[in-house]
Amino acid sequence: MAYFPRVIEGVIQSLISKYPVLAVTGPRQSGKTTLLKNMLPGYRYVSLENTDNRYFAERDPNGFLARYDSRVIIDEVQRVPELFSYLQTKVDTDGQMGQYILSGAQNFHLLDQLTQSLAGRVAICRLLPLDSQELGTAGISTTDWKSLILSGFYPAVYDRGIEPPVFYNNYLQTYLDRDVSALTRVHDMRLFRNFLGLCAARTGQLLNLSNLSLECGISQPTARAWISILESSYILFLLPPYYENFSKRIVKTPKLYFYDTGLVCFLLGLRDRQDLDDHVLTGSLFENLVIADLVKKNHHQYLLRDYWFWRDSHGHEIDLLTRRAGGFDIFEVKSTQTILPKLLSGMNYFSEIAGGKVKSRTVIYGGNDSHDRTDYRVRRWSEG
Repeated sequence: MAYFPRVIEGVIQSLISKYPVLAVTGPRQSGKTTLLKNMLPGYRYVSLENTDNRYFAERDPNGFLARYDSRVIIDEVQRVPELFSYLQTKVDTDGQMGQYILSGAQNFHLLDQLTQSLAGRVAICRLLPLDSQELGTAGISTTDWKSLILSGFYPAVYDRGIEPPVFYNNYLQTYLDRDVSALTRVHDMRLFRNFLGLCAARTGQLLNLSNLSLECGISQPTARAWISILESSYILFLLPPYYENFSKRIVKTPKLYFYDTGLVCFLLGLRDRQDLDDHVLTGSLFENLVIADLVKKNHHQYLLRDYWFWRDSHGHEIDLLTRRAGGFDIFEVKSTQTILPKLLSGMNYFSEIAGGKVKSRTVIYGGNDSHDRTDYRVRRWSEG
């Protein structure tokens, strides 16, 4: 299998010298195992997916850690949650930096154990599907954003030449059979799959649990629990609203996005580039593409930024904003290839009510010409 260089490699190398344990989490097939094996050749590798290894770790954790005592990658570590308290004792006794690298796909279970047992001893990194910078480094063109939206950003699609519908069909089967079953008791997988499809049709929209539960035929508590499952397994994320009340009434409901647009397209039955030419969700899919790319870069580069959107009851909206010392950077995301003055109205309005706190205004659009204008920047999607 080919290896895609990942931006997060430099972050991991830096953190290994500062923490006894480093955890790398992210969705299945994002390349965690390949990354760690390639960048840490001096580390031994053991997977708790292997039945014998898992039995050893469960029944004799002290013996397991005596055998795997230093410079070890432990994969699928969430499969043996009892091991974490023993790891705490081991690293406290030995005092070695970079002693263990832990990897796992289930965000909720893994992070819960890490924060309980290894607080202060572990650095946590998230490896998500490829971002636009990594695509460029691998020689994959980012100019045709419609094709990329369909193909998605999982390494296997590019490395093994798997047709996206084939990859996502099998990915979905694996996800439902393994991660969902492990995270909760979902008795009707068909109903859960239908719920996932309904979420895909709402990408870029405000999360409306009442509407989702009604259309799917489930209770609101169940819908809320299922959204949590999808977040925990890195299928989707919720972009929170910015709460500061510049105007009298603001929206306080999060917006729903997927980490990977290829999965969204598969769930929506979009298979060909032509399907996006006049589809009602093309604008939302482009918005998802841009915001997910910024979120991925934030994690891969360890930028530690917080992102929000802003909308008031009169329909004024900022697609994305982030804070820095003394003000805001705000973004408008549009799939158009022509920048018209009306695209700037939301940013202009927010700048007025923010009282001079806006430091930069950026339009991220579907064209390929990045340039600066007097009061704002224009950027192609991969340079947002």
